[in-house]
Amino acid sequence: MNAASSPSPAYALAIFDFDGTLADSFPFFLRLHNELARKHGFREVAPQDVPALRAMSTRELMARSGLPAWRLPVVARDFTRRMQEADEVRLFDGAGEALHALASAGLRLALVTSNSRPNIDRVLGPELCALFGHIDCGASIFGKRSRLLRAARVLGTKPEACIYVGDATADAEAAREAGMDFGAVDWGYTTPEALALMRPARRFGQVRELLSLAG
Repeated sequence: MNAASSPSPAYALAIFDFDGTLADSFPFFLRLHNELARKHGFREVAPQDVPALRAMSTRELMARSGLPAWRLPVVARDFTRRMQEADEVRLFDGAGEALHALASAGLRLALVTSNSRPNIDRVLGPELCALFGHIDCGASIFGKRSRLLRAARVLGTKPEACIYVGDATADAEAAREAGMDFGAVDWGYTTPEALALMRPARRFGQVRELLSLAG
């Protein structure tokens, strides 16, 4: 490589979560949470409880909610449907630019999310969606491992050459189980301190730091 050449991407494939990672959906989630709790019979959240809840792991949150695991897909579908109707969720500032820069640097991109394809299409738009070689929607919170492996397989990449970038401890668990690195973002649903306990391979304090994935 000569001095004028660009550095190679640090990974062959970067797989992104959506909510709390690319899309700023947490305010919408909080606004809707108690309405869904009353409808589906799980525990409501008081405003003063939010900081402590953000410091919990995904499994701790599920235990605290009292929502049976078998009901989770029903609630998730209700949430994504309401998001589609609300049309108020936007990307974090700089997220679109970061995705463009990573793709331009030669890094392959994929998306694995619990959200629905209509929400992904609306929030990202066709230009950003076209940057992703694979988009996998509707994953259960604790069922992303198989989706991550499928993304790697579809794009012809070994798991050890991939990183999953997310904002939840369940994302970290899925990446580890899939044999991939985990990249933790500090601006999502979970506190940086809680994510640090998962020993991520990468930490991103600000959206622009995602550019480090390009090498």
